[in-house]
Amino acid sequence: MIYICIPSHDNAATVGLLLWKVRQVLAAFPREYQLLVADDGSTDATEEVLSTYGQVLPMAVTKYPASRGYAVTVEELLRQALRLTDRPKRDSAVVLNADFSVSPSVLPDLIRCIESGADVVVGEATQRPQSLGLRLVHRSSTWLLKPGLTLPGVQDLLSGVCAIRLVTLKRCLQDREGALLETDGVCARAELVARASTCARQITALSFAPSSLRKDTTDERPMSLAIQLFRAGKSLRIPQPEAPVRRAS
Repeated sequence: MIYICIPSHDNAATVGLLLWKVRQVLAAFPREYQLLVADDGSTDATEEVLSTYGQVLPMAVTKYPASRGYAVTVEELLRQALRLTDRPKRDSAVVLNADFSVSPSVLPDLIRCIESGADVVVGEATQRPQSLGLRLVHRSSTWLLKPGLTLPGVQDLLSGVCAIRLVTLKRCLQDREGALLETDGVCARAELVARASTCARQITALSFAPSSLRKDTTDERPMSLAIQLFRAGKSLRIPQPEAPVRRAS
């Protein structure tokens, strides 16, 4: 089973298209899957869109009346996948962005990497954000996140797209007391793959082109994002994984 985890906040304009594309991709690449979607206190029509698609897709929706933030939302989706699975060594969780910044067409490659033995697959966007300032921050992100977060061999820690074998996620959670993620927002994307990688026997980096609908979806200003990444690098203490990072062929 593949649990596709989609944290969403005010993504009514894109989340329906994303869900429909997931259905199309996995119809052509048949795998057993379950959509786990969290509506994190959206104030737009996200709830109505999810209700419509929930009638035709294998989907469970969690609705939060007030926003709890990306980190809390995505962690709860991952924990939900662990509660549902009866085969954590085989099953995996895939995290996708509700803003369609990455097309679900990446799913077959993510799944193939897991089926080939990877415990963690880190998605790397081949193009940086459109604004010069954000491009510079993304290009410098691996440096800004040091020394508390390092994942040698990975060029992009901020895409928000990854796949994690559930037994690896389970080990990762067992090693932590309390919440898995200490940071939030874009920083939490990097933290998630870094923490999961510490418990992985095999890590794969997978490059992909962004969606044709891609736009700069973060509300962060470049300097603000750079400061957040820098502070995360100073506050986090995530061990460097023992397993080397392999590049997907």
